[in-house]
Amino acid sequence: MAAENAEDLDTPQDLYYLPEKMFKAMKEKLDAGNKNEEDFKPLFETIVDPMKLEDDEMMVPVDMRALEKDFEGIEDVIDELGAVGASEAFVKAREYFLANKDKTPEDERPEPMKASEWKKAIEEDMQNLLECEGMEGGEEEELDDEDPEEEVNDEPAAKKAKTS
Repeated sequence: MAAENAEDLDTPQDLYYLPEKMFKAMKEKLDAGNKNEEDFKPLFETIVDPMKLEDDEMMVPVDMRALEKDFEGIEDVIDELGAVGASEAFVKAREYFLANKDKTPEDERPEPMKASEWKKAIEEDMQNLLECEGMEGGEEEELDDEDPEEEVNDEPAAKKAKTS
């Protein structure tokens, strides 16, 4: 999970956005002392697949640095910590964000956004990732595919030419 934009390089935030309704439900369950994994699992459906969110649903930023461990993605947080542990981690990440330990001026801090904006940002990130992988992987695949075929096709032809 990477910093949200280039301005965050000075303050290396590790931002992610959570659905506000889901976050509030998660926090309420934790505040009530609920530690039942099964009660928390349904809350993660829209975190794992944000495309299921209604476009007008509000998303709140969290700073994943609060987790003190670098996870590859949200699914890894949930898999490793479980539903209750991941919920506790997200609450901690939200509190860390709100604490503004970097002392970032308020007008420069990331703000809540609509799910439609979050979905668009995810789609753009995925498109950029695919383009980067396509350029790197595509060139290598073309070279890998072409070289063995040329070697296989050229060598027998060269041998036949020498023996005839």
